[in-house]
This record gives sequence, structure tokens and C-alpha cells, in this order.
Amino acid sequence: MKFNIEYNTIKSVAGPLIIIDKINNARYNEIVKIKLPNNEIMLGQVLETTDKFAIVQVFGQTSGININQTSVSFSGETFNIGVSEDMLGRVFNGQAKPIDLNADIVYEQKYDINGLAMNPIARAMPNDFIQTGISTIDGLMTLVRGQKLPIFSGSGLPHNQLTAQIIKQAKTKKTNENFAVVFAGIGITHDDATYFINEFKKTGAINRTASFINLADDPSIERILTPRIALTVAEFLAFEKNMHVLVILNDMTNYAESLRELSSAKNEVPGRRGYPGYMYTDLASIYERAGIVRNKNASITQLNVVTMPGDDVTHPIPDLTGYITEGQIFLSRDLANKAIYPPVNPLGSLSRLMNQGIGVGKTREDHRGIADQLYSAYAKAQEAKNLSSIVGADALSDIDKLYLKFGEMFESRFINQPVNENRDIEMTLDLGWELISVFPEQELSRIKTDLINKYYKKQAINE
Repeated sequence: MKFNIEYNTIKSVAGPLIIIDKINNARYNEIVKIKLPNNEIMLGQVLETTDKFAIVQVFGQTSGININQTSVSFSGETFNIGVSEDMLGRVFNGQAKPIDLNADIVYEQKYDINGLAMNPIARAMPNDFIQTGISTIDGLMTLVRGQKLPIFSGSGLPHNQLTAQIIKQAKTKKTNENFAVVFAGIGITHDDATYFINEFKKTGAINRTASFINLADDPSIERILTPRIALTVAEFLAFEKNMHVLVILNDMTNYAESLRELSSAKNEVPGRRGYPGYMYTDLASIYERAGIVRNKNASITQLNVVTMPGDDVTHPIPDLTGYITEGQIFLSRDLANKAIYPPVNPLGSLSRLMNQGIGVGKTREDHRGIADQLYSAYAKAQEAKNLSSIVGADALSDIDKLYLKFGEMFESRFINQPVNENRDIEMTLDLGWELISVFPEQELSRIKTDLINKYYKKQAINE
């Protein structure tokens, strides 16, 4: 970047923003260099500009800015980062600077972190799945390549553990395809950052993962950059290097809180619960960077964590996320309290693109049927459980008792699985058949007769 004329016309500082007076040629999203009195250099980005002034967000603390002794200069460029395949296996901070003390990276190209809109005509329909090794996800809410599927969690629930396991185990079914992971920790603690990196190193997953870590004590405004930087690297790996890339952004709630802080500093009229009215559009600019381009053997899939404040699914962050994305994986506090891991609640979860990624040629022919039957049986098990709490278990009919028993088995054997257990899709479907085979054949109303004849087994329930 070239920084030419220096301006000493800072008018005021407001939180993460500085207002620069007597500027008439600044451009939106332009990068600004801020030189402090001690010669320290900081970067900023133009958020708003008129023929008289410019508002710049600073990527750092503004407490040391003396408006009389600090100068600014404009680059004429937007925020660009260097990208390279060598970024896999490396760890960066929230501004894409290496922090792992390894060798320097020779970057192949420079990309604008805001990306380019994917032409809808060039998009292909997601039609193949990513195996996570987790039965509830692979079997009941299958993650499809090119999809954006958030994880709705809550404070204290094991979403970090779940995302680390997915990063370690995720793969495409075809072994000859290039697969990579881009992980962005947004506003995470030092302990969480250490946990993720150590987990990646232990299993070797770090070799196929580019990690971007924005810590909780980093400037909150940096969280606006981190997910866009991660997605920019993913787009390079996918569309220039022909890879299938899984992007995990953890946690988008921290991103939205930073967006609210920035909006407040700009004195904008707040929307629902104090969040900016344009948050839907802003979140869409991130989520919509998933997809598949026609005639390319590449894809970008997003699996983003959203922690719901107060476990409130109607909160603006999960609410807007649900509108933009294609389903959700819902973590249940009730299941977590039973020491079930991962506490994925099938009744609150869905994958709207599941049908596109399963079935003959992708997974087994019985996938859709077994998923529907398990879902139906678990829903009836919850009804039987609620009824037993009112009238007592002894007053239940024989079939209700059977569903009650199924619900316990389903939670303990299908939903619950060890942290390091990697179940392939065949193992998951076989387990599903084993569980529903406790029912008489006439109860299997969601599965085609020919599949029942092929896979149905009778299993005794151990009392």
C-alpha cells in the first residue's frame, strides 16, 4: 500500500472511531495509516466519508491517540491480505499476521477481504455430503458441501469440543479429493485458543487447517475483520487450488456484539435489542460466502457457532442467522445435564439441504428412511415421557412403554458417543436400524417396505 499525504486534522475520538476533518477524497473501506506521537503505527478503515470529513474505525486501542500530535494518511486501497496454500498448517492472529513463530510465508496473490459476490447463475446446487463422524449430524441433519449450517449453542455447552472434533474428523467420502479446514476463533479466550491448537496438533489435523485467532482481549473491532479474512483464504483455496473447504467461525455472537459496539460508537439509531438495523445484511455478507461454483471441483461449506444469549433462540443473532442459513444444529442443555455428548437435540435441529446430499450414489439408499423413522420415534418417546410424568409409567400402554425405552436407548447409544469416536455413515445407519428394530414392523411407517425387508432386524431389549 502507498501512503502519501499525511493529515493532522483529527477532530475527535469516539470509542474505536476517529473523525478526520477537511478530507474530501477518502473512499469507503479505504485503509488508513495512523501514526502516533511515539511513532507507533496503527491501521484503520474508512467507514463513512463526505466532502468534509471521514470516519475511520481503528484496528486497535484508541486510548493513546492524541488528536493534536497524531497524523493519518490514506492508502487508496481496501484491506487486502496475502494468500497462499502454505497457510495450511499455520496459525494467524485476527489480522492475518502469523503468530506461530514458524518460517515466513511466500504469498502467491493478494485478495480483498470483502470478497466478490458469487454470481447466482454460476452457483451449483450442493449435492454431496461431508462426513463429520458424529451420528446425530451425519445421520439426521447431514452437512452438505456448499451449505451454511450453524451450531446453536449456549454458554457452558461443549460447542468448542464439538467443533474441534469435527475439524479433526471431517472428510469427503471420495479419498482422492483435496479437503481443507479454515478455522476462525472470534473473541475466544486464551484457554480456548490453546485448547483448539493443541487438539489440532495432537491428531495432525493442523496440517490441513489454517487457523485465525482473535482473542477476547484483542481489540473488539478486530472481530469485524477475522471472519472475512478466514473466508478470503477459503475462497482462494477452493476456487484457485480446487479444494473442498470447511470453514468454522466460532463464535458469531462475539462478532455481532462487536458490530453493535461499532454501531453505538457511530451514534446510529439502534434496532432490536440495541443491534444495528443492518445486522441482517451484514451477517448475510458473511454467510453467503459459502457455495459451489458450477464446473469446478471445489466448494466452501460453513459450520458457524452461535451462542444464544440466555439460551434464547428468538434473540436477534440466532434469529437472523436462522433466516439466512440452511438449518441449524441445536445443542440441548437438558441433554448436556444428563452427561450426553454431543448434546445435539434432533427435535430442534434440521438440515434443509440434507436430501441433496444423501441417497443412492452418495450414502446408502436407506438413509432418508432411517433418519425419518428415528426422528419420528424419538418425538413419540418424548410424548410418552411427558405422559408418564403425569399419569405414571405403569399407566402407559405397552407401545408407549416401548417408545419410552427407545428414547433412553437412542440418547445413550445414538446421540451419545465418545469424544474421539469417529463413526462412518455406514456405522451410523446400522446403529439406527439396530435401535428401531425393537419396534414391531407395523410401527415402521416412515421406511419403504423393500428397505424394511432388506435391513430390518429384531433385537431384544435388555431389561
